[in-house]
Order: sequence, then structure tokens, then C-alpha cells
Amino acid sequence: MDTIDTIFSHRTIRKYKNQNISEELLTLILQAGTRASTTGNMQVYSIIVTRDEEKKKQLCEYHFNQKMVLQAPVLLTFCADFHRFNQWCRQRNAEPGYDNFLSFFTAAIDALLAAQNVALAAEARGLGICYLGTTTYNADKLIEFFNCPEGVVPVTTLVIGYPDEEPGLTDRLPLEAIIHREQYEKYTPGKIDLLYKEKEELPLTKNLIIENQLENLAQIFTQKRYSKKDNILFTKSFLAVLHKQGFMNNE
Repeated sequence: MDTIDTIFSHRTIRKYKNQNISEELLTLILQAGTRASTTGNMQVYSIIVTRDEEKKKQLCEYHFNQKMVLQAPVLLTFCADFHRFNQWCRQRNAEPGYDNFLSFFTAAIDALLAAQNVALAAEARGLGICYLGTTTYNADKLIEFFNCPEGVVPVTTLVIGYPDEEPGLTDRLPLEAIIHREQYEKYTPGKIDLLYKEKEELPLTKNLIIENQLENLAQIFTQKRYSKKDNILFTKSFLAVLHKQGFMNNE
């Protein structure tokens, strides 16, 4: 399967077989991660590998008890990491200036690019993956759990294993919803209706609306999945993490 085929066949896997991943295959996948693009070739990210069953039980709690954390043989936590780079700079008589939000953002981009490379490599070898957005929600607890030093912040987690399900492809917005030619084109109300029409008419969407006793899919997002209350709560928590880990010197 070539890269394009891998991308177009991507499915989020939430059920995994009780089958281990060989160290040789895992190493290959991790090496693929390190070949991702990176700002200035600094590679300001780290990947924490978790295989231990007892540790996965604790991590499962931090990831809102998503059972796939326990099922999958490997959990990879991707961290924005200037700790290593800063130490190297100081050992070479070069004082780093990476204790600011821009540097965190740079490192987070590096980590996410590496994560996507790992995801593609894993899927190309017949494995399944699932991203865990809960990583930033409980970044403070993960930092303590992994004993992360200053300059290290978890930004995403990948569950990896052999799939025990074959779900259908998740719907996506049409290309014209995403692509802008030469400059950004604002959306008219009519264009919004057109772009979201297919998604809103899916049987799955209609079932979700009934189950949640709401009027439409947008209300499910704003009231149930990603409410303003929760967004503010997790924002405050994550900003506190960035301050504690040394990324908020913005003077």
C-alpha cells in the first residue's frame, strides 16, 4: 500500500486485538516519526513509549477511561520538548531564549508532525491508530506521571495496535470547504448550508440529534462535545501547565 492509499483508507480504531507489536516493527515506526519535517532541524519533541500494563491502567484514567488505552499494546505520548535542546545549548556556551509561547508552539508543531508520520507508518504496516485529544486536558497529570522536566509538555497521544474492528470511513467535508485559492474567501450563509448539507443529512447525524434531544449537529458540538464551559476550564489548566513548564516568558 503506497502513502496515498494509506491516507485514503485511514480509519480511527477503538477496538484492538490482544496481539503484541514486535520491538523491531515499533522501532521502524518510531524512526519514521523522526523523519518528519521539523523547525530548523531542531527536533524539539520527545515520544514516550508505554507498554507496561499497570502504567496503562493509570493512563487510562487520565484519558477519560477510554478502554482502547488498555486494549492496545502500545501507547505513544508526544511531547513538545525544549528541555533537551536547551541543555545542549547551555553545554555549548549558547544561552537559549526558548521560554516563550512561540517556542512552545514551535515544539508542539514538531511533535504533531512526528505523530502523523508515526500514524502513517503504523497504518502502512497493518496497524490501527487513534489520536487521544484528552492529552492536553490532563497535561498536568501526565507531566507528573511521566516525571517531565521543565520545557516538556505532552500535546497528543497515539494508541497503536492491531485492529479488532473495521469501521467505515469517517465523513469529511468536501474539498471546497477547506481549500482557498490565492486568498481566503469568506463563507456566505448559503455556502455554509451547502458545505454542511451532506454531513447534516447522514443517518448517524440524525440519530445523534435524537439521542441528545437537540435541534442539530452544531448544537451537539457546542453544548455536548466541546462546550464553552469545558473549553475555558481546560484552557486555564493548560495555560497553567505552560507557565509551570517555562513557556510563558512573553515580556
